[in-house]
Amino acid sequence: MAVAETEYLLQSPDATWCADRWEKLPYDGNRYEVIDGMLYMSTSPSVFHQWIINRLLGLVGLPLQNRDFAYAFTGPIGVFMPGCDPIQPDFLLVRMERASIMENRRINGVPDLIVEILSPSHPQLDTTIKRATYARADVPEYWIVRPATRDIMVYWQPEPEFGDFAHSRLVPADGVLESSTLPISQRIADFFAGSPDTTL
Repeated sequence: MAVAETEYLLQSPDATWCADRWEKLPYDGNRYEVIDGMLYMSTSPSVFHQWIINRLLGLVGLPLQNRDFAYAFTGPIGVFMPGCDPIQPDFLLVRMERASIMENRRINGVPDLIVEILSPSHPQLDTTIKRATYARADVPEYWIVRPATRDIMVYWQPEPEFGDFAHSRLVPADGVLESSTLPISQRIADFFAGSPDTTL
């Protein structure tokens, strides 16, 4: 499997960033996120990355949205919650009864599910930095999709005081993801199937 070396992550040298400064950044195709005052900029992801996001939307997001259970969104979208000014997840769900957190073009509150597609060039952003931030913000469930191994790490029951989740499990490539907080049951292999380019 080929690995592209074109995706980069840049981090600000200081922790002075906030929502007002973020709003002034250019819309240039890069993803800008502010976590605990630090600005992170990542470049455009791969075709395979985008394919997986589309599969998440088609297999999880739209079915729940069509059942009037949850709203589904893909990045880039600004999510403002504790420690994030903002974050821009790859995929998220917000239960419909919590629609009030969506206002003024942004999501101002904690989504019910956040999903990140692991980047081969900067995995620590999703596995360490965002994982701790999402736990502290009390995100009920967090998935890390791992394209290289075709599996998904699932975290749930956040413990904000510790900056981590009480429970986690690895759902293997031949497994079925059964969500602990949402009515989701889906074969893992389906999230990766059919991509015209699987370059990482």
